[in-house]
Amino acid sequence: MTVVLPDPALNDSSYGLTPLSWVGMEGIDLPIAVVEPGYARQLHARVDAQVDLPLTHVKGIHMSRLYRLLNDLPPEQALSPLELRRLLQSMVDSQEDCGTRSARLGFRFDLLVRRPALVTPDLAGWKSYPVVLEARLLDGIFVCKVQVQIGYSSTCPCSAALARQLIEQGFMQAFGKQPVLGAVEVAAWLHEHASLATPHSQRSQALVQVHVLENREDCGFLALIDRVEEALATPLQTAVKRADEQAFTALNGQNLMFVEDAARRIEAALAGYQNPGIRVRHLESLHPHDAVAFKVPLSEATPFSGLNGGVEP
Repeated sequence: MTVVLPDPALNDSSYGLTPLSWVGMEGIDLPIAVVEPGYARQLHARVDAQVDLPLTHVKGIHMSRLYRLLNDLPPEQALSPLELRRLLQSMVDSQEDCGTRSARLGFRFDLLVRRPALVTPDLAGWKSYPVVLEARLLDGIFVCKVQVQIGYSSTCPCSAALARQLIEQGFMQAFGKQPVLGAVEVAAWLHEHASLATPHSQRSQALVQVHVLENREDCGFLALIDRVEEALATPLQTAVKRADEQAFTALNGQNLMFVEDAARRIEAALAGYQNPGIRVRHLESLHPHDAVAFKVPLSEATPFSGLNGGVEP
């Protein structure tokens, strides 16, 4: 004898008789595959999956159907706009009796990339880039956005100028009344006293958000990261020897940046993307507060919130 189990979502009446924008689940553990030129890796993601519920008399959607669609994804299936659109359409189709017309997916994961040292041959280490990928199918219109957080170092131009002034004053106090010095004497003094004053640097964060075209073969995570790191020129390092650390200090000295400079460098680097969003944060070593700069897409009412790991609602 077959026992029919109760299903209140179908058989009970709805409370309030109002439509809902999004209904579903957050934080589903899922293996995903990221495959791009020069990169192929399986990663752990936390996935949000939701659909709209426009029919006011329907008490609840079929959440288990959404979960099964995600759970049945082959772990080796690479993330791509085409695959995301197909999955979103399957989510909409799975809720046909709920009147669903739109679906949303959000992926949060860390992209692990092996980065070489600046100058030491065969020396490399792993670097993590937090990523938020959001895809929506809104009444048949596909929208996909990638949000990546990138760490770098920033040296304050003001503190560098102040440090140079103190070094200059120290040099004049030592040699101002003496005749012209030779290069050897000057070099010896600098070797001992050039750190009389040093500019302050800080670990910094850039959060960028771009739209991904539906016809792309991949989501372009690495291309986006590389473009931003090249523009900033001072990406955080992994494995280093003293020669690499020295090269890093040279990069910082050659790329003095206010938070405004960093945001504008990134904006110029993302000129090929449609209406990108940028959020830059310098975790100040001089102050107990941070310096920030934003470039918010015109279509967005408020800055996006990827530094805290969230996808925009």
